[in-house]
Amino acid sequence: MRVYLPSTLTLLAGVHAAREIGPAPLAAHAVTPALREWYASGDLEELEYAAMSAAARASLRLLAADPSAPRRRVVLAAEMPDAAITWSNTDLGNGDRALVELSTPIPWKKIASGHVDAPDAVPDMTAAVEALPAAEAGDDDARFTVDGAEGHELLWYATQELPHLLT
Repeated sequence: MRVYLPSTLTLLAGVHAAREIGPAPLAAHAVTPALREWYASGDLEELEYAAMSAAARASLRLLAADPSAPRRRVVLAAEMPDAAITWSNTDLGNGDRALVELSTPIPWKKIASGHVDAPDAVPDMTAAVEALPAAEAGDDDARFTVDGAEGHELLWYATQELPHLLT
């Protein structure tokens, strides 16, 4: 099953050095039964895009937790066996219908691709990170700023290209 893991460029550097994402358990996003039920009219490609978008929102929270990380969202896509993935039939109580948990670390060779904001997205990501606490507290203007981050499409990178983002 394809899973999407939120990350940052700083975390990606650690993953690249360790040659794995871990330790388990790991929070990731995937096409879950709850996501399928919520987005019933979507085909698999649309459902995977929704799961990746959920991981991008989680990446924004990781950026907020690390003031030193470059302000670019990172999502890593990996192929994992179904047996390594657990999910609930609900949205786990936090509104994230795509959230899953991985019971094993992910070896570098299982990473299929990386998805990263373009450098020109940095000002909007910086504003979104700064607005995140107010948005989560219900401020509509801050929520508008955070939602604006989703207007930036993540760029696709092959696994062998990811180390070039770390220089």
